[in-house]
Amino acid sequence: MMKRVATWAFYAVGALAIAYLALYAYAMFSGHPIVPGDPIQIFRRPDAPSYS
Repeated sequence: MMKRVATWAFYAVGALAIAYLALYAYAMFSGHPIVPGDPIQIFRRPDAPSYS
């Protein structure tokens, strides 16, 4: 049982690492470098039109 839990924990940590690297690569290739302290703006561009 513990071996199965350890295997799943290993897979979860690996998936988080791959997701982080993918997000980092997306940020680098999209021209928006990651700077500590800057707010995260993933879902909306600041110059997007307001439809409300």
